[in-house]
Amino acid sequence: MKNSLAKFLKGFAREERGQMVVEFALAIPLIFFLFLTSLELSIYQLRQMFLDRGVDMTVRAVRLNTGVDFKHSELKDMICDFAGFLEDCDQTLRLEMRPIDPRNFTQLGNQLDCIDVSKPVQPLREFRHGGDHDLMLLRACYMFKPVSPGSGLGYHYTKDGSGRVAMASTSAFVQEPQS
Repeated sequence: MKNSLAKFLKGFAREERGQMVVEFALAIPLIFFLFLTSLELSIYQLRQMFLDRGVDMTVRAVRLNTGVDFKHSELKDMICDFAGFLEDCDQTLRLEMRPIDPRNFTQLGNQLDCIDVSKPVQPLREFRHGGDHDLMLLRACYMFKPVSPGSGLGYHYTKDGSGRVAMASTSAFVQEPQS
């Protein structure tokens, strides 16, 4: 039996028919990996662009409407309305806002304040309004589901308990004085 198996394998190795099938079988997973990675990266960049646009338009509205103390939910709704493309934006967007001293600058920190829909609701980390001429820092964290979570770039994202990925946008503005 060993001889017949060895004879079959030697004949199989010498055979040249069907050789293209091997290259095809090896190349297809690589091609699909590159396709899914480029698709995931393209959708990620679109989401980031829409989130940045929503944050910028909202910051402009806040900066120009002096004397109005917007609530977290109002700013969140404004960002979602201006962004447009972000699915489940009203449930997965969270904001941090605080005044900063330009002469003694401190960043918001590396840990994003995001919503994990698989865990109980957590209170806002920091959301404070500034006074006249205060330099304000606003950071939005949006959670989204990857297009292909099991392959390509979608596999390598850091995900929360519900399989969502964090995306952040930060903007700074000066609070206009009330007239």
